Amino acid sequence: MIKVKRLNDKEFVVNSDLILFIEATPDTVITLTNGQKIVVTDSVNEVIDKVINYKAKTFALERRYDGNEV
Repeated sequence: MIKVKRLNDKEFVVNSDLILFIEATPDTVITLTNGQKIVVTDSVNEVIDKVINYKAKTFALERRYDGNEV
């Protein structure tokens, strides 16, 4: 789950696993796998960075719980 902001500056959370693609039009539009489109103030690169950080944290937690911590 990642936090992003709508154009009215309201923050909300998106399930990053449901992101199909992200485009700049010039606003950033996130299209979900169900076809829903969300316009946010975050840049494409910011959304990508948030997804990468979330996935890295999730992976680290999984490794810790599996007893395979490096």
